[in-house]
Amino acid sequence: MNAAPSPVDPPAGPQGPRGPREVPPSISDAADRARAELHAEIERVRLGVEEVLSEQHSPDADLQREIADLREDTRLYVKKRLRKTEKKLTRSVAKVEGSVEQVSDSVDRLDERTQRLEARIDQVEADRAAAEYRIHSDTERMLDGLLEEVRDIADMLTRDEGGVGGVDTPSA
Repeated sequence: MNAAPSPVDPPAGPQGPRGPREVPPSISDAADRARAELHAEIERVRLGVEEVLSEQHSPDADLQREIADLREDTRLYVKKRLRKTEKKLTRSVAKVEGSVEQVSDSVDRLDERTQRLEARIDQVEADRAAAEYRIHSDTERMLDGLLEEVRDIADMLTRDEGGVGGVDTPSA
């Protein structure tokens, strides 16, 4: 069983399609576990080979040398594969972190734009309220002025009713 998460399968956990994702173990933790499992398996095989050789009671120098060479080749192969896997995992993590930063920047820009739009809406509302007040006040003043003029005309007409036909005639 491989302890490292599969890069192909989506991570299961609290933040997947149905909730927050589980934080994957760090790269070095996964590499350490893989390294430990591999060393345990190599040690088990080595012990098995040594047991078989000791049972045969025939210490063959060529066979011992070949086993040592195989051990060294295996160690180098494992080391190379681990380094390659760690680099690939590091690149993948960096790529995901870059994507997260881009999304975060986009969200920040949208938040700023939303704040600007809300401020603009508030300003337009304030301007509309001021314009309504101004229109109402101007209309009221205009109507008051017209009412005053109508009253003045009415006063003039009532004063002139004392004369004939509204026109003063000189007495002869």
